[in-house]
Amino acid sequence: MLIREITIEDATEFTNLITEVEAQSTYMLMEPGERKVTPEQQRGKLKQIKKQSNSTILVAEMDNKLVGYVIAIGGSTQRTKHAAYLVIGILKAYRGKGLGSALFSNVTEWAERNRLLRLELTVVTENQAGIALYKKSGFNIEGTKRKSLIINDVAYDEYYMAKLL
Repeated sequence: MLIREITIEDATEFTNLITEVEAQSTYMLMEPGERKVTPEQQRGKLKQIKKQSNSTILVAEMDNKLVGYVIAIGGSTQRTKHAAYLVIGILKAYRGKGLGSALFSNVTEWAERNRLLRLELTVVTENQAGIALYKKSGFNIEGTKRKSLIINDVAYDEYYMAKLL
């Protein structure tokens, strides 16, 4: 397993990875097929992220392909630039193999190097595997966002979780 920062050359494969993860996951923000990003648009987004010292994308590579990612989007104002919001995705066939822990360990190291003080995320309260991973990685529940997502016509709550560095 290799964890590394994404490159512009990964844009097409990364776009396909996100599409596949969203198709395989119950609790992602977007439904399968809802995201409409072309590889060219993805390249533009990657270039923008590279310009920000408080944002990055780390990818997990196994079997010569991208199989997971963690996106860290840093705050855009003076008062929030010390924090980054995280989104993680791993292909179903590669879950439970330590990739999530490795991605969180690496993004924490990246955040510390870049002097961030806070990593945060939201997770559907029913996503027990996700919550277990986040707690194992040092995140704590800070609150509940009630009826924040509608999935298959059912309203779900999300936990706000954060890790202070």
